[in-house]
Amino acid sequence: MVGKQRWLAEEYGPSPQRDAVFTTVSGEELQPLYTPEDVEGQDYEEDLGYPGLYPYTRGIQPNMYRGRLWTMRQFAGFGSAEDTNQRYKFLLERGQTGLSVAFDMPTLMGRDSDDPRSEGEVGRCGVAIDSLADMEVLFDGIDLRAITTSMTINGPASVLLAFYLCVGEKQGASFSELGGTIQNDILKEYIAQKSWIFPPRPSLRIITDILAFCSAEVPRWNTISISGYHIREAGSTAVQELAFTLADGFAYVEAGIEAGLDVDAFAPRLSFFFNSHVDFFEEIAKYRAARRIWARHMKEKYAAKDPRSWMLRFHTQTAGCSLTAQQPENNIVRTAFQALSAVLGGTQSLHTNSMDETLALPTEKAVEIALRTQQLIAYETGVTNVIDPLAGSYFVEALTTRMEEQAEEYFRRIEELGGVLEAIEVGFFQREIADAAYRYQREIERGERVVVGLNRFQNADEAIAIDLLKIDPAVEKKQREKLAALRASRASSQVETSLAELREGAEGKANLMPLIISCARAYCTEGEIIGVLREVFGEYRETALF
Repeated sequence: MVGKQRWLAEEYGPSPQRDAVFTTVSGEELQPLYTPEDVEGQDYEEDLGYPGLYPYTRGIQPNMYRGRLWTMRQFAGFGSAEDTNQRYKFLLERGQTGLSVAFDMPTLMGRDSDDPRSEGEVGRCGVAIDSLADMEVLFDGIDLRAITTSMTINGPASVLLAFYLCVGEKQGASFSELGGTIQNDILKEYIAQKSWIFPPRPSLRIITDILAFCSAEVPRWNTISISGYHIREAGSTAVQELAFTLADGFAYVEAGIEAGLDVDAFAPRLSFFFNSHVDFFEEIAKYRAARRIWARHMKEKYAAKDPRSWMLRFHTQTAGCSLTAQQPENNIVRTAFQALSAVLGGTQSLHTNSMDETLALPTEKAVEIALRTQQLIAYETGVTNVIDPLAGSYFVEALTTRMEEQAEEYFRRIEELGGVLEAIEVGFFQREIADAAYRYQREIERGERVVVGLNRFQNADEAIAIDLLKIDPAVEKKQREKLAALRASRASSQVETSLAELREGAEGKANLMPLIISCARAYCTEGEIIGVLREVFGEYRETALF
């Protein structure tokens, strides 16, 4: 025996050990010590390289945070467009550097606020946006040329993007001056989040239409934010989040290529959205592995030639599922750790959750603390001074490589099933996530995994002493009245003509984005536009799998 093996046998083995399970939060078994033996075979140039150079393991920019800090983008939206507009101005005044829109459930599902199925949901978990008129109010007094906006919208993403572009147009901005992101990741909806409208194949047609339109007309727009966040929130492990998210990304690349697009015309505007969970080192390794895998596949498998197509850019949100209703102030600390791992992992944009989110939408006080958490990391901790400071750590490098290998094994299994769509149809992703979620929950219930305040260190007489944000039921009534007034005031002939042209385009092969923008300019509502597409494309019904 030599080196590490001898140390394990003679020194570590006989020493006393705590009665604990030494795994990552995902259940990955960890060694007590990592040494050069754990990174044997790693080639610096091929596997790590320098920041800003292929394979981008150490970051996509040569200067990273020495050149520019990440965008501080708090996800926000509630009540009416007026309410949310005021929250945006509050956050911008306190130093937020990007906007992120949370829509209510009817908007996410493509329904107007006066749809009977919207009753009780208007403005509850996000802002209600029925038409261009609401979008104009949402961004009133905010120069869209001076800021980038992320919109968490999937099934109806084309419609909300059209509304946004038209608001910019009314502000005097050309489409090419507007920057931002639509989530537009329908594959993860079928896998994890379950808020879809159309079946998968017409959904991919709409997405490739957006890719083609934005490549030509809105070059600063990120057309898909391929999301692992919701996969993780549904209970996946870190490796599953990594593998399933990148598999979705490759599926979009293949759909774009099959639609006749040059991969380098659209791939540079694909971005990613990852979760930052509680296991500090596992999360950092996940981001580094993600950059390396994406770069290798884009260059070697999809023959992308533009280095921008090889770069994985990502937004991060701290893990909402890790927060507890018990002792909610602990969530401030959890979020700080998670935000720090996202920064050490090289994120381009970050949302930090608020301490009260397990109980209600965030109050101004809670969201301000969450924003201040990012500012403390950026300006006081010193972690932005050196690029990828954990590189060379035997543990971090070994974990990064291990996660890459496990992700590649998942890609192989997905390929054997026929691809991402086929794997969705047979429930592969759903079963993998459900099994992981069950194992994690059982660990908590058995006390094997400690969650402070939840299954250990509880306060028996705890009383929640923080204010909670409540949505006034009058918001829904007012929103419906506004919608009725809009329907009565607009030019009905223009509405009918634009919707008829959209129907004709959907039944044929026209790019739908210009037609949807014409509908938006005519003040057609989201429900009317989606209604036309739903009649042509149909509505998805999930097959019960287990």
